[in-house]
Amino acid sequence: MVQELFSSFTGLLSLGVIVFVLVMATFFIRLFLTAKPQGDEK
Repeated sequence: MVQELFSSFTGLLSLGVIVFVLVMATFFIRLFLTAKPQGDEK
């Protein structure tokens, strides 16, 4: 039971890490693309 819970927890953790990395990557790409052509203008 403990091993089952641990394996499911690590699976959820890895899934969360993957989703977090994807979200941060898309956020930074959008920020970079929107910030570059406009320059100082907000």
